[in-house]
Amino acid sequence: MKNTGRVYLTSANKRPHSVTVISVIFLIGGVIGLAYHATEFKTQGPFPYDLLWVCLVRLLAIICAVFMLRAANWARWLLVIWIAYHVTLSAVHSPFELIVHSLLFAVVAYFLFRPPASVYFRGARAESAQANRDSVMR
Repeated sequence: MKNTGRVYLTSANKRPHSVTVISVIFLIGGVIGLAYHATEFKTQGPFPYDLLWVCLVRLLAIICAVFMLRAANWARWLLVIWIAYHVTLSAVHSPFELIVHSLLFAVVAYFLFRPPASVYFRGARAESAQANRDSVMR
């Protein structure tokens, strides 16, 4: 990647390290959290719907991480919304949780919306549009 003034040039397949690190952290955290909470399902008694929602939220983190590694722009936005949800949720818990989730939100949003990351996520969309145009022209 080369910085020429305000224009960032990068190869279409070059993923910024920040996107890789964030994706891997959320992928590992989602897998561990899903595995941990999935063991809490019991066959006896009423169905724990709250536990189902916790597992779905963990699954959402995994999906976002995988598709961010594939340069899906919607996954970047969904992950930021996912973290914003946690900030809101932690507001009714301890002040420490609110601070931690707020800092996590700020760091993730900063790195996912920096110019190199934006070019990476925009590049996949631009390549897809170009491929569609090329297939129509044939």
